[in-house]
Amino acid sequence: MKILIVEDEMAAARRLEKLLQEIVPEAEIVGLLDSISATANWLDQNASPDLILLDIHLADGESFQLFEIADIKSPVIFITAYDEYALKAFKVSAIDYLLKPVKRTELEAALQKYQRRTEANTLDYKQLALAIQGMQPAQQPKRFLIRLGQQIHLVDSAEVAYAYTDQKLTFMVSHQGKRFPSDQSLDRLEEILPTKDFFRINRQFIIHISAIREMHTYSKSRVKLDLHPATDLDTVVSTERSPLFKKWLQGH
Repeated sequence: MKILIVEDEMAAARRLEKLLQEIVPEAEIVGLLDSISATANWLDQNASPDLILLDIHLADGESFQLFEIADIKSPVIFITAYDEYALKAFKVSAIDYLLKPVKRTELEAALQKYQRRTEANTLDYKQLALAIQGMQPAQQPKRFLIRLGQQIHLVDSAEVAYAYTDQKLTFMVSHQGKRFPSDQSLDRLEEILPTKDFFRINRQFIIHISAIREMHTYSKSRVKLDLHPATDLDTVVSTERSPLFKKWLQGH
């Protein structure tokens, strides 16, 4: 049995490894990973393990994001400190989870349950992730996972100067001028980016307040923006958005 451990506390990861070696000495620990991005890259480059032990709270976000960017075929046993929303969803889904600190007897029971499970019992982890996120109070993400070929990059929302659509594709541009493709639509980004700092000026653009270099009066009481980094695309605040845009500016 090949087992992948994803845990950002090294002491906890080593303890899991030791317990597994005691309970299932024939098992092979194929990796000790500590982040969503590292795990996504590992899964892209290696065969699916027989089992994944996955901590919920990792250094670069909640591990549920992993199911949005990676095709996970392996059974998963989640590991968590107490989280009422996650535990509620786990109980509803009859999914395996372990509370920290992980006890040997509970890990052993979870492994026995895994060994009894057949492929027909495979759970839809992507749907579970959506269910858990729906149970939790709405939160605006601080970071975004961006896939570039076989690599996964972590982009902090504070690094985003603006987001835009072009030929039905969505992109984020950093304050340093780096452009990243986004899996999120502009409508979705409008919902989740912090409204204090970001504003949707028209159908094509969402901008960060600090990306505005200059503003110019334009026809029909509109405002034309010069952004940094510069863009050749239309950055005129739409007629219907102009009054809201001016109120947004006054809030800063």
